[in-house]
Amino acid sequence: SGPASIAAAADLRRAGHEVWMFEALHKTGGVLVYGIPEFRLPKKLVETEIEKLAAMGVHIETNYLVGRTRTIHELMEEDGFDAIFIGTGAGLPKFMGIPGENHVGVFSANEYLTRSNLMKAYDEGHARTPLYHARRVAVFGGGNVAMDAARTALRLGAEKVSIIYRRTREEMPARKEEVEHAHEEGVEFLMLSQPVEITADEHGRVNGVVVRDCVLGESDESGRRRPVEIEGSEHLIPYDCVIVAIGNASNPLIKMTTPEIEVNRRGNFIVDEETGQTSIKGVYAGGDIVLGAATVILAMGQGRKAAAAMNSYLEGLK
Repeated sequence: SGPASIAAAADLRRAGHEVWMFEALHKTGGVLVYGIPEFRLPKKLVETEIEKLAAMGVHIETNYLVGRTRTIHELMEEDGFDAIFIGTGAGLPKFMGIPGENHVGVFSANEYLTRSNLMKAYDEGHARTPLYHARRVAVFGGGNVAMDAARTALRLGAEKVSIIYRRTREEMPARKEEVEHAHEEGVEFLMLSQPVEITADEHGRVNGVVVRDCVLGESDESGRRRPVEIEGSEHLIPYDCVIVAIGNASNPLIKMTTPEIEVNRRGNFIVDEETGQTSIKGVYAGGDIVLGAATVILAMGQGRKAAAAMNSYLEGLK
């Protein structure tokens, strides 16, 4: 029930179709609710959009995990759905594969932001999954999610927050305004720095990050200069919390239960560029499950494009 699905559901309902929206979590909104912090997107705005969908007659079911509660085939062949839009996003966090990522106090940005935004982990007295108070926080990555995580850590009371990134600020994939906001709020930027190990105390709790210096070499396939690590430049920086924000992969559950759906090597669904239809007739997809981690606007655009194609497809069934 993220941005792509909200856009698709609204357009399909306006076209006169009966629409059901299934959400795996207990609250609708997808990444708009669990991924984007309140200071960037007030949740009341999302709640208003969901309320509008319900008022239009869209049926909304939460705690419904497509692929586990019901498969795509069961929904179409047994439950009578004529067409399906999949907007499950890219919610499977990636890690670096360095020593120490299993220590206490290491989070994926996905978990950290979800616990803060959706589960109110900052409310120590009432939250079921509180985030312990961290004084020094390291964030690995240079994208928009890394900026969100860093700024959230500051708001949760961290005295020092560092973005550790292996290239320079110019190569950061985050939008310039997001980087500027983080800088203005006091986030430290450690550029040309590659984390190689996360250290811990005798209790297994994070107490530092070993960082290796880098220089920029030749350009890679992304057009950015490739970081080259300098052997022997390792040094330890004390931290008591690490947030890994190096990207997310597509959730594999629907692909596992619907093997006919074609995906690329990254696990993203392959769809027709004009219609959003997958390799299964009547099944469409859009948003991060197709694009990888992208913007809300792009996801909504894909949802609307798919909805138009689905409307034509459904009209043809009459």
